[in-house]
Amino acid sequence: MDTAISLIDFTAVTPQPRPLDVRWIHGSPSAKHNTDPDIQAHRYDEHTFILRQNMAIDYEAPFLFLLFGNERAVLIDTGATASAEFFPLRRVVDELVAGWLARHPRREYHLLVLHTHPHGDHVAGDGQFADRPGTTVVGADLATAWEYFGFGEDPDAVAQVDLGGRVLECLPAPGHHEASVVFYDRWTGFLLTGDTVYPGRLYIQDWPAFTRTIDRLIDFSARRPVTHVLGCHIEMTRQPGVDYPIRTTYQPDEPPLQMTTAHLHEIRAAIEELGDRPGRRAHPLFILWPNP
Repeated sequence: MDTAISLIDFTAVTPQPRPLDVRWIHGSPSAKHNTDPDIQAHRYDEHTFILRQNMAIDYEAPFLFLLFGNERAVLIDTGATASAEFFPLRRVVDELVAGWLARHPRREYHLLVLHTHPHGDHVAGDGQFADRPGTTVVGADLATAWEYFGFGEDPDAVAQVDLGGRVLECLPAPGHHEASVVFYDRWTGFLLTGDTVYPGRLYIQDWPAFTRTIDRLIDFSARRPVTHVLGCHIEMTRQPGVDYPIRTTYQPDEPPLQMTTAHLHEIRAAIEELGDRPGRRAHPLFILWPNP
């Protein structure tokens, strides 16, 4: 990079939690009352955006993450809808990138698209970026993602993705899906857990693998400053242990998106209680949900 460009120091401070008391868009009681944007873009800090898809477009209403570094930005997940007409993800991302570059000019800037796992509500928008200049879309399937991160050679590896001074640590996290990946952002202290940990139904495809993943996340988090544990959905209500029904498109009583590392320990204790008889178990902010 041209040394005349002003570089941002993403290593100068230990991450501290910023407030996340956000009113996330959560659907409307009827289509005619839907006045929310197609995509909500919350600016967590100058270099970090959390996006949420409108429930009127898809009930999954996933969260996505756009992180800026000195040389490139990364978009983690692309939502539940392919059509740019109904879900203008490319336009929103382009506007956010253009705004960031106006404040932090660069002669060249790249966009990297990664994923937490390959379920359809996390990869549907990939096609919107297929012809975008200066963009690399890494497939979310096991073979492609594992080769990119180097997990095929070492399934216990912690890969690093350098955005230009801003480094993400990436861990294989099978259990919900065999190709699940968890990302840790050293700048914000975010632990981005996809569908592995979030305030909702934790669908577990492989119980032993999920248990190992939770153990690893506990160990990993104990050695790093984690500010927020952020998954990709909200499915619980504010009533402890009660979730919204599947395919709900109006959730006016959602709890916050953010969880803490204490919830990792709570999940592990719940697994321990169930022992060798996996079953559904509701806790205040999550439900263990075996899904073979």
